[in-house]
Amino acid sequence: MSENPVYIEPTIEQTAVLLIDIASALMSSGAHTMRIIQNVSRMAETFGYELDLSVFQMSIMMTIINKKDPGKLLTQIRKIKPLHLNFTIVSELSALSWDTYDKQLPFDEVTSNYHKILHQKRMNSSLVLLLVAAANASFCGLFKGDFTAMIFVFFATLAGFFVRQALMKKHINHLVTFTTSAFVASLLAGIGYIIHVGHTPEIALASSVLFLIPGVPMINSILDILQGHILTGIARLVNATSLIVCIAIGLFTSMLILGLEKL
Repeated sequence: MSENPVYIEPTIEQTAVLLIDIASALMSSGAHTMRIIQNVSRMAETFGYELDLSVFQMSIMMTIINKKDPGKLLTQIRKIKPLHLNFTIVSELSALSWDTYDKQLPFDEVTSNYHKILHQKRMNSSLVLLLVAAANASFCGLFKGDFTAMIFVFFATLAGFFVRQALMKKHINHLVTFTTSAFVASLLAGIGYIIHVGHTPEIALASSVLFLIPGVPMINSILDILQGHILTGIARLVNATSLIVCIAIGLFTSMLILGLEKL
């Protein structure tokens, strides 16, 4: 007769590495601070630990404490990767935290599921490019842009988002990336104003950079401030404001080149 496998309880070091990895993944994927703390604390409780978690814009500091032996604790600090929004990862890691808590999943299974979630295949970049361009053209239509303006916004967004993808792959500074992308997109959209095509070229010009607006960092910053995570909220708000300024610089530069600074 075969014997049932013996479950080996993970060490505090193994648990700490897994939990801080999950917290870092949630942060870089676009989760707000309270969600990170709740998800990771829920998993820690399943493994018999308590957490003190401090989340900052660039790093996470975590102290994990053994509930059976409070004198046994471990502190780790992890640098957070650059923001790369992926709400699928956020959603599935949140679901994993609940499964871990409700079903009392063993440590090895949680680790395996975490790596599967993290390394799942992302949506094709060309498809994302087309969808973003179509969405931004739709924004132009919502703001009363005519069909010609929507066509200009579609192709301007294609060019701007392609530049953004290319610069991100080369790990160019995100402020430079946003400025350049806004410049390229608005420059192409502004051509319609120069050659007098369509009846709403000014709407096309204004709509061409909407795909760059950092909505998630702005929303997360407000949530963090309201939930008491003041430092992280302010840091996120400053970062979002910096991106908006970069978008404005790119837009204004293209308007100067096209002679539209008095528009």
